[in-house]
Amino acid sequence: MYRPPAFREDRIEILHQAITAYPLATLVTSGPCGISANLVPFTLHSGVGERGVLQAHLARANSQLADLRAGAEALVIFQGPQAYVSPSWYPAKRLHGKVVPTWNYVMVQARGRPVVIDDPDWVRRQIDALTGQQERYQPQPWSAADAPAGYIDGQLKGITGLEIAIERIEGKWKASQNHPASNKAGVIDGLMAEDPHSPMALVMHSLADSKS
Repeated sequence: MYRPPAFREDRIEILHQAITAYPLATLVTSGPCGISANLVPFTLHSGVGERGVLQAHLARANSQLADLRAGAEALVIFQGPQAYVSPSWYPAKRLHGKVVPTWNYVMVQARGRPVVIDDPDWVRRQIDALTGQQERYQPQPWSAADAPAGYIDGQLKGITGLEIAIERIEGKWKASQNHPASNKAGVIDGLMAEDPHSPMALVMHSLADSKS
């Protein structure tokens, strides 16, 4: 991933926070049929290994499983907040006009060797962890125990587990760090005018606070 110094993020705790907040990732593999990519929600076990372990489940009918079973390195791409940045938000536009549009975004890329796990008990635990993570803020959290046991057992027969011990991980926080403070403030104002709860504006605020 292209990462100019201003946008690099290598703090493992920050990378892990982004993965947990945005768990739906693009799983990329390469095999005899070429490059495959699928959206897959992952759970992160940050305390396992040096960089953490990613776990997920896939449909047994998914053709990408052939690549995963072969054990070639997989790339998992987590996409965080993103936003178009208009040049009209920069005070510099009014001063000299030497500005262009851009896009701000947060991205984490993790790489590792995939292990396919066919144990239904393992898959059930992974599903429980994933749904527990996502349902915890619901007024009435759902769990697999709410569905008939026979129905859940039938669903488990159609999926298999996936585990990736993270061997390499890197992040890119592109949030106007290469602009003067006045332009950053203008971007934040522009984003919040569109959405008072803009996730990208919150990212920019947090980066400013971390350097203050």
